[in-house]
Amino acid sequence: MPIYEFECSSCGHRFDRLQKMSDPDPSVCPACDVAEVKRRLSAPGFRLAGSGWYETDFKKDGDKKRNLAGDSAAPSSGSSGSSSSSSSSSES
Repeated sequence: MPIYEFECSSCGHRFDRLQKMSDPDPSVCPACDVAEVKRRLSAPGFRLAGSGWYETDFKKDGDKKRNLAGDSAAPSSGSSGSSSSSSSSSES
C-alpha cells in the first residue's frame, strides 16, 4: 500500500496516510478539523536492498573506487598543484 502525503489549505498542516489506491482521501484536517485537505505530490522512497541488484550481485570489486578520469590523472594533478604554487610565488 502506498503512503500518501496531504496538506491542509487552511492551517498548512502536513500529514501522511497509508491507504489503498481505491480508498477515498481524507476530507478533514486532523489538526484544525477544517475540510480543506489536498493530496500533495511527493517523491516515493526507493531502496536497493536484497539480491538481484547491480550493486550487490554484478559489480566487480575493481569497479568500486575507480577514478573516472583514469589513473594517469592522479600524478599529474599533484604536479600541477606544485607548479601552481610555484607560479603564484613567482608572481609575488
